[in-house]
Amino acid sequence: MVVVITYDENGGFWDHAAPPKADRWGPGTRIPAIVVSPYAKKGFVDHTMYDTASILRLITHRFGLQPLPGIVERDTKLVANGFKPMGDLTGALDFTQK
Repeated sequence: MVVVITYDENGGFWDHAAPPKADRWGPGTRIPAIVVSPYAKKGFVDHTMYDTASILRLITHRFGLQPLPGIVERDTKLVANGFKPMGDLTGALDFTQK
């Protein structure tokens, strides 16, 4: 089980970092999140770039599903603009434990 607690913090008004450029819709500002799971790395702060679709990326990765076209397009545009694709939350998890 993985529980992701996140919220919309008003368009990044208080964020000190500019969002990466992908397409006109985003990925947008950084979104705070807490990952709660028996597989979460203890006391770990993950600096991987994520967006809200990273939750969908995790489900897709975990169950070996076909990536959604919009997620593929977003990541392709990020790479085209010199950024890495968004993460899938696996950087915050350790599936080898338990």
